[in-house]
Amino acid sequence: MAALSLILASESKAAKLLDMKPSDFRALVDAGVLPKPAEIGGFKRWDVEQLRAIASGDLASGPAVIEW
Repeated sequence: MAALSLILASESKAAKLLDMKPSDFRALVDAGVLPKPAEIGGFKRWDVEQLRAIASGDLASGPAVIEW
């Protein structure tokens, strides 16, 4: 049987994915640095692919071309 791949993560799992304490993760969410969770049936969950894109820099804002 194939292993399941995580799609959504609780706050503690999302923090663990980014190798930080849940309190640090929560502070970054509250500051707007990390996205707010989706609420599904009363549960707050973070999109794992979105967290991966943020960690890899794929969602970083800024100029597309840097001119020196």
